[in-house]
Amino acid sequence: MTTFRTRFRDGARGALRRTGARAEALRARWRGWSRWRKALVVAVAALAVVAVPVGSAALALRLQYVGDPSPEARTRGRDAVWLGHAWVDGRKGDDDVAGLARRLAGTGVRDLYVHTGPLEHDGSLPPSVHPRARWFTEAAHRALPGIRVQGWLGDEVKPEKDGLDLEDAATRERVTASAGQVLDQGFDGVHFDMEPIRPGSKGWLDLLERVRPVTAGRGAVLSVAAPQIDPLPYQHNLGIALTGHGKWWDQAYFAATARRVDQIALMTYDSSMPTEGFYGGYNAYQTELALEATPEDVDLLMGLPFYWEDEWGHWGDAETVNAGIRGIRLGLGRHDIGRRNFGVGLYVDFAATEQNWADYRREWVR
Repeated sequence: MTTFRTRFRDGARGALRRTGARAEALRARWRGWSRWRKALVVAVAALAVVAVPVGSAALALRLQYVGDPSPEARTRGRDAVWLGHAWVDGRKGDDDVAGLARRLAGTGVRDLYVHTGPLEHDGSLPPSVHPRARWFTEAAHRALPGIRVQGWLGDEVKPEKDGLDLEDAATRERVTASAGQVLDQGFDGVHFDMEPIRPGSKGWLDLLERVRPVTAGRGAVLSVAAPQIDPLPYQHNLGIALTGHGKWWDQAYFAATARRVDQIALMTYDSSMPTEGFYGGYNAYQTELALEATPEDVDLLMGLPFYWEDEWGHWGDAETVNAGIRGIRLGLGRHDIGRRNFGVGLYVDFAATEQNWADYRREWVR
């Protein structure tokens, strides 16, 4: 009697023979095709290999924007706004400070990042670049009690730009001295925005370890502006390899930076997202990634574009305050709705429109 195992074996052999015959027929057909037709098939196959995962990632990103934000995902009174250089170089006066106080009344803004640099490429800070810094800190403290005024210092960074060499110990020493110089002007903290820092830079982390005791010893805050976090694993490496530009940090490096500061502001603008839905979904995802990486006792701020620009990398109709806030609220609600050390950062005062401020108040402060 024929056993089941025998029938299975014979059936499998038959299937293999039929499969082999079909494969041979396909090989014969392939050999008969012209060179251009073979090249076309290979190109289409390669495109499909790339398109399928990219399309899946795009769909997943867009789905991040689906749903209703939690009503509890609103300001915690820890928001910030970046202020331009005009506040410390003599272009602003008492009337402007009074106007700023009216603008911020009833909002969640607690920190002002006031552009007090730029740093020289060697890390030093000439006093001549902020002649009215002491006037502004005193005027702001009078008009805006409870608001912290931080000195915003920055420069372009090597190796991508001809700027600061953070891997040089002497440069880091001069930056540390510049931080102390800012505090001498009455600022409540130091805010670093140095770009582009590539993930893995030991000099950047060492600089933060040097500066934090300086700020802590004066009862001041150390905060930094940080790039976006890799939306896909190792995307920062791919970007550097293809373009020479490091746009993202990996999540581990973001976490290493966050552990060394009191406050970290993630710059979630200039995202290259093509529509509001994608930008909002991107913000939701960035919010979740940043919440995972930031210690509970460190303030995490998500940046919002308070400016209009329409070009590759920043599409004005996509990167709106409404979409950004809705995405941030969705990410906060899904991941850590109870997080108190959380806010949004508004970039930047001199380019902001009345609509930007109205959207911020309605969607986040209300």
